[in-house]
Amino acid sequence: MKNKNKMIVLSIGFSLSLGGCGDMGNSNGNNNEDNKNLTKEEKHDKERYVSVQDYTGQGYETLEGNGEEEDKIAEANRETVHKAVKEFFLNDYKTEVKVHNIVGAEDAAIVFVESIGEPHFYTYALVPVDVDQEKVLADQIWSQEGQVEEALTTSIFAMIHDKEVTKLSNYLEGIVEEYPVVGKQMEALQNVGADGYGTPYFFISSLDPAFEVLYNSYLDNPDITKEELKEKFSKLDYPPKGLIFAIKLYMEEPNTEPSKEIFNKIVSDLEEMDGLARGSYAVYLNDNRVDKTTAIGTKDNTLERANPNYIIQKVRENL
Repeated sequence: MKNKNKMIVLSIGFSLSLGGCGDMGNSNGNNNEDNKNLTKEEKHDKERYVSVQDYTGQGYETLEGNGEEEDKIAEANRETVHKAVKEFFLNDYKTEVKVHNIVGAEDAAIVFVESIGEPHFYTYALVPVDVDQEKVLADQIWSQEGQVEEALTTSIFAMIHDKEVTKLSNYLEGIVEEYPVVGKQMEALQNVGADGYGTPYFFISSLDPAFEVLYNSYLDNPDITKEELKEKFSKLDYPPKGLIFAIKLYMEEPNTEPSKEIFNKIVSDLEEMDGLARGSYAVYLNDNRVDKTTAIGTKDNTLERANPNYIIQKVRENL
């Protein structure tokens, strides 16, 4: 890990794109008359939230501030930033990446990337920006502690447990086809997806020490095969609560409350389903809106089955 000049706290759910993008969710001049009849709270919600189908990351902010100047400087040095970030991941994490998005933060630019090939993950690095001198400090790139390590580890897990992870993916794709619910847009996942292994419907997280063998084995030999990794890591080598599958879906139609019927079906199906990976499963069903500034859809009306009441999946002997 590189030394860190400061800890920039991010609020990340699936992906986003800030620099230069128009605000797809904001009201414009054509709606000024309608806005006069809205309460202050309603105006705030209208400006802050956007339909999940329209959300590609526009309007994203870090908790440390908008970073408008940092964003402009990083964009002006885009080629340098891209090259330096790619070298950073290749040197420190033995992984090729492509850059999807740059977001300005206080004294830095957050660079969202996607790994090329397997193991497949989304994460980010931070490039310090000197505003006074209007330059990027490309030789001082760093990553937040545990962020890339977790992304790499969960993607390796998904790679060697592809049957189990594919079963979950196929199930959720079937739910989306049959019921009026959706996931996030792929562009959002790419532009601000920093959750490691993820899809428009779920992501995997874990910092359990049991998974260090996967991370260390890959760094020692990036060409290691799936079969070799499987030999090093049994399905029973970690506690079910050591791996979390966070499933996040949205109602398809605007102005629709999360459906208890659909939510209960998903929970019931997951409780009874065989063939899923050992782990803890969380389910969130949101309305149609995403907070543009955080990329988060969870709100007071969200239906959820999560910590401490996860759905626990344990490996059966015949799996």
